Amino acid sequence: MKKIIIVFAIIIANFTIEAQVKTPQSSPKSTIMQAVGLTDVEINYSRPSARGRAVFGNLIPFGKVWRTGANENTTVSFSDDVVIDGKTLKKGKYSLYTIPKIESWEIIFYKTTDNWGNPEEWKEENVALRATVKPETLNRSVETFTIGISGLDNNFAFLEIYWENSYAAVKFEVPTQQKATANIEKALAGPTGADYFSAAQFLFQSNGDNAKALVYVNKALDMSKDKPFWYNRLKSLIQAKLGDKKGAIETAKLSLAAAEIAKNQDYVKMNKDSIAEWSKN
Repeated sequence: MKKIIIVFAIIIANFTIEAQVKTPQSSPKSTIMQAVGLTDVEINYSRPSARGRAVFGNLIPFGKVWRTGANENTTVSFSDDVVIDGKTLKKGKYSLYTIPKIESWEIIFYKTTDNWGNPEEWKEENVALRATVKPETLNRSVETFTIGISGLDNNFAFLEIYWENSYAAVKFEVPTQQKATANIEKALAGPTGADYFSAAQFLFQSNGDNAKALVYVNKALDMSKDKPFWYNRLKSLIQAKLGDKKGAIETAKLSLAAAEIAKNQDYVKMNKDSIAEWSKN
């Protein structure tokens, strides 16, 4: 019995060792991360090689949906809405499919990204955007399937596909002008109430200049129509730290009333506890 157990253990050990052996992938994974203007673009895909095979029209049939790579979905992510062929593609992550043809390629951005290759059932409602581009013939052969982002401009770039002697590219436009203008206007408009609140919170929590923190939190309250209960909570704590217990109690009561309306029991309790403590002296 003991010998049987030992032999069984050796078999398991050998299986474990074999399971840990790693070999190169025939279609290695690749990730591209590229900023285009103020938009972040990320592509994840696997890269098959031709290995002496005829690719387009043979390995990849013309006129049929191709997963545009190998293995799991090739995915493309945009951090902003982009415009392709005059149509808006909402920001997010998409699987990339293509339909190669001799005279044209269809570039398809598909909403589901958890397929292994093509979806079991192609659903046209999952097509977020479809664009048609004209392929070009390269004067050299590309052995390994390649996707890239090139032709970078502040306002656009090209998603490019290379393999064998074929090249296809689709232009996408990014909202750099709108984002930059909004950032400029925000900066020139000066700090917001939230900015003043954050500054006051930092000074209070880091034992900084609490007199300045009080100025900042007052500005935050002045700039806020709703007078958030957490703003007044911070102000009461700053007042108490500065020795103004009477002012702290009055401010805490404002925070308490707003917290009760919002049904935030944590702030209700904190304010009641603080009012009780500051009322002792």
